[in-house]
Amino acid sequence: MQAKIMIIEDEKAISDAIAYALKREGYEVEVINRGDTAAKRLSVTRPDAVILDVMLPGMDGYDVLKQLQDKGGIGVIMLTAKEDIVNKVLGLELGADDYLTKPFDMRELLARLKSLLRRIKAAGMKKEPNEIQLGGVRVHVARRTVMAGERKLELTPKEFELMALLAANPEIVYERDQLLDLVWGMDYYGGTRTVDIHVQRLRKKLGPGYGDVIQTVHGIGYRASGGHGEN
Repeated sequence: MQAKIMIIEDEKAISDAIAYALKREGYEVEVINRGDTAAKRLSVTRPDAVILDVMLPGMDGYDVLKQLQDKGGIGVIMLTAKEDIVNKVLGLELGADDYLTKPFDMRELLARLKSLLRRIKAAGMKKEPNEIQLGGVRVHVARRTVMAGERKLELTPKEFELMALLAANPEIVYERDQLLDLVWGMDYYGGTRTVDIHVQRLRKKLGPGYGDVIQTVHGIGYRASGGHGEN
């Protein structure tokens, strides 16, 4: 069965062109032209991936992206006419997997979509333990939840994926470039600094007594450990 793709784009010429190209590839396609309508639709349907414009009537793409944070496993490619790197980084920080700047080549969009769907499929096929225990931190893979003691953490999709990857491979040292590739799965324009930012946020959310499960290996990257390490 081919993947279901939702196109959220208010420019009809663009959405029609994308829909035509996707249908030719055999995808099941749904087109929505308003952000608020898309948010409501996402509450009752579950596409495999979303192609999401930033500038939308009713609700912008960033707010739609926030609605997707509780629907793990849906891939997101953002479309933006903005050249400002800050806007691109914001979308990626909020959980988007990839982005393209308008105008874009349809062949590139199709290639990126196929790559994203392969990564989603591969992640779903990984035989990971359902629950990972690391010191007082518990990562529940299927539920996409993290507990620090008895406290449930509110994590973004990327924060969860980073935490789950490190916790599933304790004592393995990951370089920042490796983490970018494994968690973001692309050449990330924000650079390796985004890994440091995500680690800082995770440590803050884990809180005293739990934040040190993520250890800094100076000059290299990070690892997870049940013991105490450098912050």
